[in-house]
Formats: sequence, structure tokens, C-alpha cells
Amino acid sequence: MPMITLSTGIPALLEPATGTQRRGGLVVAQEIFGLNANIRALCSRFAGDGYDVIAPAYFDRIEAGFTAPYDQDGIQKGLSAVRATSWDQVTADTQAAIDVLRQTQSRIFVTGFCWGGTVAWVAACRCAGVTAASGFYGRMINMFLAETPSVPIELHYGDADPGIPLSLVNEVRVAHPQVPIHLYPAGHGFFSDRGHDFDPTQADIAWARTLNLFDRS
Repeated sequence: MPMITLSTGIPALLEPATGTQRRGGLVVAQEIFGLNANIRALCSRFAGDGYDVIAPAYFDRIEAGFTAPYDQDGIQKGLSAVRATSWDQVTADTQAAIDVLRQTQSRIFVTGFCWGGTVAWVAACRCAGVTAASGFYGRMINMFLAETPSVPIELHYGDADPGIPLSLVNEVRVAHPQVPIHLYPAGHGFFSDRGHDFDPTQADIAWARTLNLFDRS
């Protein structure tokens, strides 16, 4: 997959749409584990569904080629990267990716997983040129409830996620009743086939909902 350098200085994966249908541009925001094989596979899947995809390597300022394994050490490494990365910088990086896509696309979407789920929320609130967004199990969304998305967004949570109890999900629901929130009988990373919480049935439902939101926005 080709890599480009965004105007903010970080690298990003760029994967053009394949097939005959063209749906627009899409920014894919990573988990805390970096721009790893899971995110690359998701980018390929979205490209196969007709999106020009960009996935910024948000943590490459901390370590070139940053990735972290799906274990306790990897979680700690990822959380350290999160703490070292300001949300103003994340917003700027996401805007830079959107701006690249806007050169060729009129409809731009954002999706993200885990930490990236919060990136999707922040992009829907702060970034220009976003058409719609879909955020997956973003625990830190609750830090930004005072901000209101300016574009359609939907959120996806596992109802058995120990890191995001239903009380936090309900806080989002109360603060933003207009935002569709989908609960799945699953754990935290139910969308990722690399993690122990992967649920293919629920992942397919969430995938279809995300594409439907983007298609109708």
C-alpha cells in the first residue's frame, strides 16, 4: 500500500478505491495499536467497497512505524502514545487527511476504532469537509460531550465492554440524544478479527450500518 506525507508531517496510508462503484473518500482512524495489519486490512476492505481511503499514522511522531501488539505490554505502549498526543494535533492531522481527499472527492467520511472512535467524534465536531462519521467503541468520546457534531454520526458499542460501561454510553445518549447509538451483544473490540472479542456476526451488522449511513448522507 502506498504511503504519503500529510501537510502536518506525519505519514499516512493511501489506498484508492477498487471495483466499479465510487462512494467517496474515507479517513480511517486507528486503534491505540497504531497503523497495524488490522487497520491496513480494514482500509483494503473499505477500498473494495468503493472508498478512497487514507489512514494517518498518528503516533509516528513518537516512533517511526509505530505499532503495538494486542497484549498488556502493547496496551501500555498504546496508552502512552495517546497521552503524548494532543487532541489539537489529532484534529490537525485528520483535517490534513480530509484535505487530501477533498482534492478528488466531494463526499468525505471518517470512521475509527477504539481510540480512533473518539477521533471520528472529534472530526465530526471540529473538521471541515466531513460528510458523515461512524465511531466504534470510543471511550474518550465522553471527554468531548460539550462539543456537538455538525454532521451525521453514529456510534457503536459492545454492551459487554468492561472498559466502556453502559453508564458511559448513557452519558453520551443523554448529552446527544440526536446521535444514533448502536449496542451489540459483544465486547470491546468486536469489529477487529485480530482481537479476542471479535464477533463476526455483530461486525457485519455494524459494517452494514456504517455503509448505509455513508450512502444516505
